[in-house]
Amino acid sequence: MTLTAQLYFSFRSPYSYLAVGRYRAMAVQYDLAIDLRPVWPLAVRQPDFFERNHPNWLGYTMRDMMRVAQFHGIPFGAPNPDPIIQNMATRTIAAEQPYIKRITRLGQAAARRNKGLAFAHEAGQLIWGGATDWHLGDHLAGAATRADLDLVELETEAELHSEALDVEIAANQTALEQVGHWGVPTLVFDDEPFFGQDRIEMALWRMEQKGLEKT
Repeated sequence: MTLTAQLYFSFRSPYSYLAVGRYRAMAVQYDLAIDLRPVWPLAVRQPDFFERNHPNWLGYTMRDMMRVAQFHGIPFGAPNPDPIIQNMATRTIAAEQPYIKRITRLGQAAARRNKGLAFAHEAGQLIWGGATDWHLGDHLAGAATRADLDLVELETEAELHSEALDVEIAANQTALEQVGHWGVPTLVFDDEPFFGQDRIEMALWRMEQKGLEKT
């Protein structure tokens, strides 16, 4: 019997990127369907989040995410451009956010087609894997193709149905909070949240307790 889970994911979250490929591999290796649930990053939901954090937060997070990538052998580099337009000196978030809105809507459109996990992984590798100008040229078209999707179709939907997609993205965040968490990446299985890229093995352990089998 195929088990199902939901992965709450942000395209601006390095830890979401460091988790999504491993979850995608799990869905191939096991009789498991993981539905992607894109959410807006904290920079959109709580623009003052970074201003309120401890001064050491950013430095430690940078060190830790690079360490996680090295440990798992995952290509990693600072996004160029950052999906969020932000003054890194003051940590102030810009009012207009075209990059994150575009990519998140594309992710939700992919999720509508039950291919969100693959698209998030492929696009995530562009954003966080060291690519330059991931938003230009045919980079995203290639990511969509590798996820068995058509970028033109996704872009058209994101443009014509942006309001409906935004409602769905907001509903994803509400659903995450209702199940007991608020951050990403969070995998939810059987109404139990597993937050963080360091909970993947524990999520697998729980699913195996509930009958998860290899394909």
